[in-house]
Amino acid sequence: MVSASSTIVPAEAAHFGRMAADWWNPKGSSAMLHRLNPVRLAYLRQAVDAHWGGEAGGFTPLAARRALDVGCGAGLLAEPLARLGAAVTGIDAAPENVAVAAAHATGAGLGIDYRAGGIEAVAGETFDLVTSLEVIEHVADPAGFVGGLAGALAPGGLMILSTPNRTPLSRLALITLAEGTGAIPKGTHDWEKFLTPEELTVLVESAGLIVRDVTGLTFSPAKGFALGSSTALDYLMTITRP
Repeated sequence: MVSASSTIVPAEAAHFGRMAADWWNPKGSSAMLHRLNPVRLAYLRQAVDAHWGGEAGGFTPLAARRALDVGCGAGLLAEPLARLGAAVTGIDAAPENVAVAAAHATGAGLGIDYRAGGIEAVAGETFDLVTSLEVIEHVADPAGFVGGLAGALAPGGLMILSTPNRTPLSRLALITLAEGTGAIPKGTHDWEKFLTPEELTVLVESAGLIVRDVTGLTFSPAKGFALGSSTALDYLMTITRP
């Protein structure tokens, strides 16, 4: 297996580190993530309830479970996971993000274990839930990265990934329009590094895991982000062990 630490791209870490101080501003450089987060959380909650047989209306479906968020940024996903009852560990390649995330969690009264680095930061540990949303398109070695995620997933565990698809639509929407208008900071995406669902499925299965679901993330100016059947822009993937 390729060393997980080799998947970090220093320039990518630096790019996102420069956004750290503004991460929690819903109208700032991470505004798109703030708009996307409720839809991602809805998908994750559905997957959690289906996997562990939880009650749809329960407040803490992740109670007594360990969750790992890889590429956690300043904690937009890690904090909701903690509120759902999980003991959360968040890791990010940018130390600036980790510092902001830890300070924000403390202010919110949440005890989240944040660590700077790649997935080697949790070497030897396993987690019931592993998440990595909009991250794999920024790593140096996607296969090594997925292998590292697989190594962190406990038997009977659940993994959720999301990433943009490599299509003409994603190039137009995320790079030409979003980066071109400043809705997303310039240089955030490299379209050539986007993965199709088929390509990501091969990486997941090669790591000994099973893809259980692929659901598209769609966007319209009128309705914003939504879950749907089209994966042309972006998609979420539910993964388990055999």
